[in-house]
Amino acid sequence: MSTSRRLQMADIARLAGVSTSTVSRALNHSPLVNQETRDRILDLARSLNYVINIGAQNLRLQQNRTVAVVIPIEQSTRQQLSDPFFLSMLGSLADAFSEQGFDILVSRVDADQVDAAAAPFDAGRAIGVILIGQGRHHEELNRIAARGVPFAVWGAQLPQQLYTTVGGDNLAGGRLATERLLAQGRRRIAFLGDTTLPEVELRHRGYAAALAAYGLAPDPQLHVSASFLPESGGQAVEELARRGAVYDGLFACSDLLAMRAIHGLRAQGRDVPSDVAVVGYDDIELASYFHPPLTTVRQPRDAAARALVDALLSCLDGTPAPSILLPTELVVRTSA
Repeated sequence: MSTSRRLQMADIARLAGVSTSTVSRALNHSPLVNQETRDRILDLARSLNYVINIGAQNLRLQQNRTVAVVIPIEQSTRQQLSDPFFLSMLGSLADAFSEQGFDILVSRVDADQVDAAAAPFDAGRAIGVILIGQGRHHEELNRIAARGVPFAVWGAQLPQQLYTTVGGDNLAGGRLATERLLAQGRRRIAFLGDTTLPEVELRHRGYAAALAAYGLAPDPQLHVSASFLPESGGQAVEELARRGAVYDGLFACSDLLAMRAIHGLRAQGRDVPSDVAVVGYDDIELASYFHPPLTTVRQPRDAAARALVDALLSCLDGTPAPSILLPTELVVRTSA
């Protein structure tokens, strides 16, 4: 053990009020240390950026073939791991990793503590991390990358990015959705989505670009900052009614939002697509079975899963992969 490593472990022991041997056992998840003490020591180790790189050691010995797939959940929106988009991405990743002979460890973290996404690697339970969704946490993800944690993120490409992202072309996707509605003769098009999220902001830019091509500008009255919770779709339609907004098209930034918006429109006595044409985003499996079947922008989930696997394996080989932008496509069904 190196001198710097002993000093770091001694620092943790002093702060935690335990012996160095207890710190060593806790960092190696020994059952001889009780859970409360172990958690306290691991929290201190994380705060000091202390890393026991068991993952890399095991990889060299070809003992550890586990990758962590981590989903950050926004507590403020109460979004669930059972969200169909998360589940479909997990399925695609499980298939892609299985083809390469890897197992996956699935976990969720509070999006306000996204640094904890690296915990499976820090503890040696996984050799690398896939994060599904970057949310508003670009700086935190840069800090994880700066620590040398092998990881890749499903999300948008952002300026000064130190980590690898794989994502669909949200700008083109937003444009495709809006162009479909414009091609149907719709000119007052509502937009449902929280543009503080990088991917949604890009979809909104595509929406605005499509409108501009028709000599139109986005109307703030037609934009509702809806979260990804499905009930937000119905709430957004109610909000548009309270505003007295006039619209004949609606672009929702997820299929579940679109479906609940359609339910809300029906409750108001409006028909889809006769009165309001609706386009969603993601092309979850339920979209084709919904009534009316949902026109949507398909996310390249299988291609994304393979690209995320390739990106992570490159990181493990010491050659970080470039970020990848995958094409999105419009799937036309009855709702528009």
